[in-house]
Amino acid sequence: MPMKNLDIIDHLKQKEIPIEKLGKAVGIGLLAGLAGTVAITISQAIEMHLTGREPSNTPVDAASKVLHTNLAKQAHTDKQTASQGVHWAYGTSWGVARGLLGLAGVTGAPATLAHFAAIWGAEQVMLPSLKLAPPITEEKPKTIGIDVVHHAVYALAAGLVYDAFDKSK
Repeated sequence: MPMKNLDIIDHLKQKEIPIEKLGKAVGIGLLAGLAGTVAITISQAIEMHLTGREPSNTPVDAASKVLHTNLAKQAHTDKQTASQGVHWAYGTSWGVARGLLGLAGVTGAPATLAHFAAIWGAEQVMLPSLKLAPPITEEKPKTIGIDVVHHAVYALAAGLVYDAFDKSK
């Protein structure tokens, strides 16, 4: 039976989780996040080829604003290279959230949907608050659709990899 959001928190509070299980969930989660990042990168490359869109610098712009520094300058590299680094680190790290869902007993489609909602929801709050994208209410439906597809590709790939490696179910 799938768990509801508050049930997950109660479930975690009631269990003593050995450090090995936590480490395994985080490790598999990072692997899943890497797989999701590979998938979204391919999805974006195909979309850019089809639409003629240029690569985005939004990842490095967002990280630079949050950290109050110029990451490209700090890394002694160009903005696009720094943006790719942030993209890979950010995407891979989101796998930890997938691992924590698995640790809480949420797997399969419910975990993938929750993971997608967390990732896409975070983007919808973060980018407008950093003045790097308009609020969703001001976006074109096509732009929203493309973004949803990219993040769904990420969540599906991450979910498949996590579930394939998680043998504790």
